[in-house]
Amino acid sequence: MVAGALAALAVTAVSAAASAQEIQLTGPLAGAPPAREMRLHREGRFEIAPSVSFSLLDQYERTIMPGGTLSYYFTDWIGVSVWGGFGIQYTTNLSDELQTKAIEGRNCKANPNSKDCRLTAVNLTHGNLANDQLGKMQWAVAPQVTIVPFRGKLSVFSALFVDTDVNIFAGPAFVGVQERAACGLDDNNKPLGTACTSQSSFTLASRVAIAPTFGLGLNFYPSSFIGFGVNWRALPFSWNTSGFDNHGGGTNGDFPDNAVNGKDSEFHFNTLLSVNLAVQFPTAIKLSQ
Repeated sequence: MVAGALAALAVTAVSAAASAQEIQLTGPLAGAPPAREMRLHREGRFEIAPSVSFSLLDQYERTIMPGGTLSYYFTDWIGVSVWGGFGIQYTTNLSDELQTKAIEGRNCKANPNSKDCRLTAVNLTHGNLANDQLGKMQWAVAPQVTIVPFRGKLSVFSALFVDTDVNIFAGPAFVGVQERAACGLDDNNKPLGTACTSQSSFTLASRVAIAPTFGLGLNFYPSSFIGFGVNWRALPFSWNTSGFDNHGGGTNGDFPDNAVNGKDSEFHFNTLLSVNLAVQFPTAIKLSQ
């Protein structure tokens, strides 16, 4: 009899339709936002952020790029901005070794017909490597969209709390580049007036490279209108950083062809690390409800 009662209860439980009851929140918290009176460091404000950027993982020349970003934020999480800077270069250890051993050590100015000098006449200047053939990022300008997906507070030893946010940005970049001027053949294999073995071919020419740029930043706001931060930026594009005859001949153009032109450009995932100081206007900060 007990077993029959248990079976009946089980059948009833299975056949009963499941239902849920909506719980209505009442009292002083009804309709309240998840947080009140948040400081809106970006909404409806202009921001001027002078910065210094440092290139990373360079082969031949490193770049220090003083510059800055001008931004306007429609809301606390999205805005538009323009970033730019001017490049200052200094050589890496590899370039210094090439200058000391491969150029000054061989002294091709005095011995231009020696075997070593004739074999490397296309790729190495007799003068200053940095001034004659190494690629440089002279300047950069990038309009971009900035999105702020995360914000909160950073605690330092549970004693100091700083408003913090993380932003991501993306847009097109226009980069002023200096590279070794074309010599020997142009991109269509038509002869040029200057042979790449001639020392007059070791000179730099300017062009503008167009590339995507994107990155992310971490920002801190110790006051209502002053902040500081650090961000990482990518600027991927192809260019000839060494001034060497890298490609253009043989199968699929994978071998040197005694010419320096656009075929010798190689793809580089150029990256910059920046530190900045930000000032927002108007200086009065808005608060959320």
